[in-house]
Amino acid sequence: MQSGTSQVAGARVIYPAHPGGIRAPGPESPQHLLSSSGRKRAAPPSLFTFVHARQCLLFQSCGRKREEVNVPNRRVLITGATGLLGRAVYKEFKQNNWHAFGCGFRRARPKFEQVNLLDSEAVHHIIHDFQPHVIVHCAAERRPDVVENQPDAASQLNVDASGNLAKEAALIGAFLIYISSDYVFDGTNPPYREEDVPSPLNLYGKTKLEGEKAVLENNLGAAVLRIPVLYGEVEKLEESAVTVMFDKVQFSNKSANMDHWQQRFPTHVKDVATVCRQLAEKRMLDPSIKGTFHWSGNEQMTKYEMACAIADAFNLPSSHLRPITDRPVVGAQRPRNAQLDCTKLETLGIGQRTPFRIGIKESLWPFLIDKRWRQTVFH
Repeated sequence: MQSGTSQVAGARVIYPAHPGGIRAPGPESPQHLLSSSGRKRAAPPSLFTFVHARQCLLFQSCGRKREEVNVPNRRVLITGATGLLGRAVYKEFKQNNWHAFGCGFRRARPKFEQVNLLDSEAVHHIIHDFQPHVIVHCAAERRPDVVENQPDAASQLNVDASGNLAKEAALIGAFLIYISSDYVFDGTNPPYREEDVPSPLNLYGKTKLEGEKAVLENNLGAAVLRIPVLYGEVEKLEESAVTVMFDKVQFSNKSANMDHWQQRFPTHVKDVATVCRQLAEKRMLDPSIKGTFHWSGNEQMTKYEMACAIADAFNLPSSHLRPITDRPVVGAQRPRNAQLDCTKLETLGIGQRTPFRIGIKESLWPFLIDKRWRQTVFH
């Protein structure tokens, strides 16, 4: 296998070869591509070239001699890279010597490429231009109540787009990791192993399960990674069902009802990101790494218990928080306890877990209303 080279902003970029002898495209790539109808159409300069120009920042100042830059020889494409999990996955791969390329939709620019995953032709070109070794599919409609109210749009993203992505990944031999959910189970008989029969209670769980099937039907070498409720370094508190409770915790002058019925296992996004990277790296050495996997934090808590733990982490009062032990009657139906058995990944030596108290403190301190608490929390 030979690597390709091209000129980008005055520097010579060495493109590493793709497995199977496929060379990453550069500016010398054919400037005509087949459309979905089979006709040739003019193509813009390779997206891969733009990625290197933007992300590698290869410049040649006046008078300097040309520099030769080696690009990391492992390429990963992350969908939903603007979201809570996607940002963590992008960061994890990038910090571990992968050439990471993220795409998003509404919040994509300027850091990531804007791609509509429902546009099959756009998806085809981005994958075939970048030639990733690995694709981590984080993009999804993950809010159960939104899925109930917008079932068609949710199904298009969670099912149809996932199946198409799997098909495109298979065409170039890329390893696809599809992010799924513990909500594929009904929560009546935990803990759940990968081979247990799913039985989702709500439409969100059903679309994620249908997405799993679409992925594995279109790509026999793909992986499904089921995970529970996530938290991490949010851009706004509403990004996570865990962090969204922080305002109720902080406003101690007003009592707040907190669910104390559903058992959850809050999981830090950086731990899931590490699992994705480790899974990808193990797969590059072992083709048998495929199929369904589970990962989860191991601290069982209701929302009420999470809220109390958050209050304790920041030395805030919690007496205004009221536990509600009745099953919720508003919104999409939730499983009571969909605990995931993670033995399969643990046996492979994959995984890490951030203690909830440590992770939640790292995630929420920027949102402290009373900044004086920072002195007591961190000093």
